[in-house]
Parts: sequence; structure tokens; C-alpha cells
Amino acid sequence: MGALRTLLKKRRAQSPEQDADVRRSLVETLYASPASLTIGAATGTAVGLVISSMSNGLAIHAVVAALCVVAALRVFSAIFFHRQLLRGTAVASRNWELAYELGAWAYSGLLGLMGLVTLTGSTNSIIHMLSVSMATGYAGGISGRNAGRVQIAIGQVCLALLPTALGLWLEGSIGYRVLAVAMVAMILGLAEISATTHRIVVQALIGRRDKSLLAEKFERLARYDNLTGLENRMAMQMRLREIFETSEKRADAVAILWMDVDRFKEINDSLGHMVGDRLLRAVAERLNDVVQGRGRIARFGGDEFVIICPDTDRVTAATIAQEIIAYFSHGFDLGDHHLQMTASIGYAVAPQDGRDMDELMQHADLALYEAKGAGRNRASSFNWSLKERFNRIHEIETGLRRALEGDELKLLFQPIIALDGGDIEACEALIRWNHPVLGAIPPSEFIPIAESMGLIEALTGWVLREACIAAAGWPGEVRVAINISPASLKSHELPGNVIAALLETGLPARRLELEVTESIFLDDSGQTSTILRELQRIGLRLALDDFGTGYSSLSYLRSYRFDTLKIDQSFMAGISANPEDRAVVRAIGNLARDLSMDTIAEGIETHDQLAHAREAGFTNVQGYLFSRPVPNERIIELIEAGPLHGEERPDPVIHRRRLA
Repeated sequence: MGALRTLLKKRRAQSPEQDADVRRSLVETLYASPASLTIGAATGTAVGLVISSMSNGLAIHAVVAALCVVAALRVFSAIFFHRQLLRGTAVASRNWELAYELGAWAYSGLLGLMGLVTLTGSTNSIIHMLSVSMATGYAGGISGRNAGRVQIAIGQVCLALLPTALGLWLEGSIGYRVLAVAMVAMILGLAEISATTHRIVVQALIGRRDKSLLAEKFERLARYDNLTGLENRMAMQMRLREIFETSEKRADAVAILWMDVDRFKEINDSLGHMVGDRLLRAVAERLNDVVQGRGRIARFGGDEFVIICPDTDRVTAATIAQEIIAYFSHGFDLGDHHLQMTASIGYAVAPQDGRDMDELMQHADLALYEAKGAGRNRASSFNWSLKERFNRIHEIETGLRRALEGDELKLLFQPIIALDGGDIEACEALIRWNHPVLGAIPPSEFIPIAESMGLIEALTGWVLREACIAAAGWPGEVRVAINISPASLKSHELPGNVIAALLETGLPARRLELEVTESIFLDDSGQTSTILRELQRIGLRLALDDFGTGYSSLSYLRSYRFDTLKIDQSFMAGISANPEDRAVVRAIGNLARDLSMDTIAEGIETHDQLAHAREAGFTNVQGYLFSRPVPNERIIELIEAGPLHGEERPDPVIHRRRLA
């Protein structure tokens, strides 16, 4: 017995700490197989009844009767718990473990008592054989079956075999006493088997639990945003897909609100990522405060958040969006920083705005783009005109690359006439694009798209090369003027493209004039100034286009040595009837003359406008009075024909924006 106590102490010292989940699983293993428990109970009952029928002792009859009752109760409780377990309503609590433990010990003790009573109260060797075999067989089976709770298994082994071993010893014969000693030794062996099996079971359960916890952790990492705790893009898409798959409604099924934190990048860059992260967490908290139970919020990435609102119509979606925008107006207190932030929101509502997840998401994104384009800090609802505009932009984007490689682009040229004599001094190159599907697309539409796609450098390079090739074939010293996009001046490629075009065509640098607008100076980091001066050093002429509009400033004329000022055509359009326009035109003419700059009046369409330009002291004019933009072949004819004096046009037209 001392060896058994040592084994139990060793077992307790080696046993890993078991948490509630592992303990619950161990209790469930006790009831995992009601069939084996039923077989054991039926076998013990049958053997007991046989022994009782072969004996006349009252003690044997009493023990067998008690054995049958305990066996029946154990079977009923095991079947009941197992059924509840399958339904998911059972709880493997300490009470159920205690019930099993008491029943198991009672049954084992009755088997051991039956062996003791039969060995001491009967001389029938068959009864002896039945009782001893039943006790040893049961002990051997139970050491494996109940190893999940090792104290129960060892207790059952001791209760079944120790009384039986005592009966064998008291019987007195040598063979019986040898068997009694062997049975005591068997207890130690079965205890070790139970302990080893228990350790394996516990390790397996702990491994399964850890694997489950790890799986849950990875699932959370996959479905939730670590920074804000909100669902991420994947979880949001799964949720939205599930809504569309299960919804059978014909009315408003779901609304999607796509929100973007305005100018978040500026905060991130100026105050650092730590402040940016705190701001995103604060935004997530505010969204939860506003939305509450009306929808689910997900961080879609960066500073974008998506809110899914099931069973929400357009009016309710607009209300939620306005509540979010209003809540943002309170500002954000982040430690030492108080940030006044705004939000832009686009929303789309199914099924009117889309009948599947991808379409509805795309339309909410288009509405967000509309809200940001309209000035930010507002909410915009999707409408189908946005989709038509998106499709057109997409068609232009995909066609621009093809146009650069093919022959869809062409250059037209409009003469610039010297007021002193009527000769053509220069021609402005104007790009035109005839799309095979959309037809003629004005530069005012496709140039901004080229800038956003990063194609403006390639487009500018094409214009420079084609314009220089054309000018190289013109008679005399007629210059070619090319409009330069502000985006091109932010790239280091422009000087290289200019030099390459001049070298390839042999055109002298003095015959190339680049026209820029004042917008290039609004976001000048110093690079614009450097590029302009580099271009002037190689001999190019610079013209300041559309002077008098936008952000005109005389400081530009002081800081940069422009060769030409071009007054915007809007001043010439109303010069006959508007004395303010006449005053501005005269002032610009006098200013340019004092600064030794050439001047060009754009949009000359009538002789009256021409007279005012001459009166203001302009050196050159340009407009439909002299010529519309024409192909290169016609320009050569006009140059060779000599001075142009203008032909009255009865139908003045509004010029389209020009590009280079």
C-alpha cells in the first residue's frame, strides 16, 4: 500500500495543471461510451445472479441485489447524460463527476465484496472462479476506460481487487494465497497503466485545446483589425455576401456607407503615425457611438471605414451619414493635440443601386468619390449618372495608352499673328483625340485623366516630338508654342524630352516656346523654378498663359523672366461692352511693354476686338478671326501665303481648353 501511495503522489506531482475546459473534457470521457458501461453492468449483474442462484447464503443474495440496483442506476444516468451531451444541453460539471465517482466506487466495492463473501462463505470452487474472474476482469477493463479521471480508476481497482485478495488469503490454501499476492501486485500495475493513460489523455486534450485557441486567434487576426478592433475587409465582405445570399426581400435590403477621413495623410505625415493610429481608434469609437445597433462597422483599410446597415432605406442611410458628419464636427482630443477632422461619405442602397455585393460596393465607392470631389465633409448618394461618368472615364483610361501607340492622336495648329504687319510669328500646337467609340474627346476631359494615370509625361513627349517635326518644315523662323501641364513640371523628364525632341528634329531652341499657367506656382517646392530656368538656359522661350485669371500675381512677373504674356480670352469676349475689361486689357498691355515682353490677345473673333487689342498695345493676336486650328499642311500654306488681316466671323465660338 505504501508503494501505491508513492505512485499516487508521483502522479499528482507530474500532472499538468488542468483548466476548466480540460477538466470538463475529462468528465465527458467518463460518459463518452454508455455502451461499454452497460456491457460491464450487464456482465456483473449476470455473474452475480448466477452466483446467487448457486448459493444459499443470505449475504451473497444481499450483495448481488445491491449490485443489480447500482448497475441499473449507473446505466440510466450514463444514457441520460450522453443524450443530453449530444443535444448540447448537458454540462460536465463537478456534480456529474461526483455522481459517476460514487456510482463507480459503489459498483466496484460491491464486486469486491461479492468476491470476499463468496470466497469466505462458500466452498464451491465454481462460485470462487466466477467471482474472482469478474473482479479481476472488471479491474483490468476499468483501468483503461476511466483513466480520464485517474483517482476514479485507481479507486475502482482497489475496491474491486483488495476485498477479493483478502478473501483469497482468508480461504487459506497455498494456491489461493499465491493468487492473493499476485492480485495485490496487479493493483500496482493497473494503477501505473491508469496513470500513464491519464497522462496521454490529458496531453491530448491540452493539445486539442491549444490548437483550438490558436485557431480562434488566427481566425480573429484574419477577421478583425488589430488597431481598431473592428471587423476587417475580409469579414465585411463575408458578412455582406451572406446578407445578399439570405435576403429574399424586394424592397430596400441593405445600405452600404463608405466613409473616408478627410486629409488623414496630412495628419499622419505632420504629427506622426502614433497620433494617426490614435485618431483611427477614436474614429472607430465615434462610429460605434453613432451607429450603435443599426449596422456593422468595418475598417476597410487605411482611413476608410465601411458600415453595413441591413433593412435600411435611403432616407435612413442619409440620416446615419449626416449624424456621423455632425459628430465629427466636435473635433478629436488626442493628448496634446486637438484635431478638427471631417469625413466624406458615399452610400448606396440595394436593390435599387445594385443587386449583388460587388456592384453595391463599387457604387458606394463612386458616391464617396463624388463627395470628396464636391469639397469633402459631406455625404453623397449614388445615382446612375455617376456610373455613366465612371464608365466613360474608364473607357478613356483604357484608350489613352492605345491612343499613344496608335494613330488616334493628332496635332492641329492655330496661327499667332503679329499686329505689326500681319505675319504669322508662331503657331500654337493643340492636341486632338478622336476615340473610336466615344468620338472626339476634348483635351479638357482627357488631360486630367492622363495626369492621374501618370501618362502626362509620355503624352507631353509625344506632343513635343510631333510639334517639333512639324515646325522644322515650316518656312522662315515661325515658332511653335506648346502648352505644358503643371504635372509635367513636377517631373524631371520634361527637360530631357525637350532636348530629345530638338536634337531629333534639328529645330533651333529659339523656335520652341512653352506655355505655362500660373497654377504651376501654387504648389512649387522649388523644382518648378529649377526646371523653368534650365529650359531658359538652353534658349527656349517661356509664355505665361491665361494671365489675368485664377491666382494671378505680379510677383510671378518679377521672379521669372517670361518672354510672352497671353491674356485670357474671357477679357476679349466682353471688351466691347465692358469698360472694366478694357481697363484691364490696357493695363496688361502697358505692363508688358514696360517689362519688354511680347503680348498675345487670345479669342479674337471680331474686328472690334482686334481694334481694342491694337489700341491696348498688344504685339500679337490669336483667334478665329484669322484661323481656326488647322492641320500642319494648311499651316504651311498660310505661312507661304503671307500676311493675314482677318476675316469677320458671324458666329463666335467658345474655345476649348488647350494642352500639351
